[in-house]
Amino acid sequence: MSARPRHVWNPTPASASVMPRIRAERLNAFFGASRAIRDVSVDIHDRRVLAIIGPSGCGKSTFLRCLNRMHETVPNARVDGRVLLDGRDIYHDEVSAVAVRQKIGMVFQRPTPFPTMSIRDNVAAGLVAVSGRRGRSAVNEVVERALRRAALWEEVKDRLAQSATALSGGQQQRLCVARALATEPEVLLLDEPTASLDPISTQRIEELLYELRGEVTVAIVTHNMQQAARVSDETAFFLAGELIEVAPTEAMFTAPRDERTESYITGRFG
Repeated sequence: MSARPRHVWNPTPASASVMPRIRAERLNAFFGASRAIRDVSVDIHDRRVLAIIGPSGCGKSTFLRCLNRMHETVPNARVDGRVLLDGRDIYHDEVSAVAVRQKIGMVFQRPTPFPTMSIRDNVAAGLVAVSGRRGRSAVNEVVERALRRAALWEEVKDRLAQSATALSGGQQQRLCVARALATEPEVLLLDEPTASLDPISTQRIEELLYELRGEVTVAIVTHNMQQAARVSDETAFFLAGELIEVAPTEAMFTAPRDERTESYITGRFG
């Protein structure tokens, strides 16, 4: 099989009033013969936060990983259907996965700083992958901006050369956000980013998401109903690999259309 061409991702951004930032169309994800998500179609709008909720094993994280082609890194995993970023299919043969992940960054459930790298080099790591070598001064400017956007600069500016593993869990997670932001993504995906954090660190991450919504489009998987209500503009409910409904968050939590959604958010199962 020939290698996938490594074309630069350069779609023309469309107005949010014309099209969503991301659109999934009849998306299916497989692990071998097992289908993990089924015919999911949903829009994620520009500079808004979509919370993705549902019980464990319902396909939330798999769906998120399909949005930046992380799913295909799993052996025997595959996707059919379409994911459009600004109207262009990210799974098209002429689009490289690296280019997609530059535009659609991801932060995982547990903080994943590179243990052998300094705080500075952790943030700068993605720049080399997407744009090659840069001058040290230019890299330092990007690192500072990313750390400021992640609300971490003031806490680490005097110890950028120290190992990232010296940071607290909450700081490490914000460092991972900074690393994702360093490549100037259009979209930020977060897979239960506060699941392993203490309440104070969780609050910092939620405050960060509230601030970032004016700059990037965000999709966050969370098991915390209160968190979904606090941070999101819209909420999508998944069950057994299917998207049951998606609605403005206030409407979802006060008047869900599907009785299965109501049962889940009121704690009758899940």
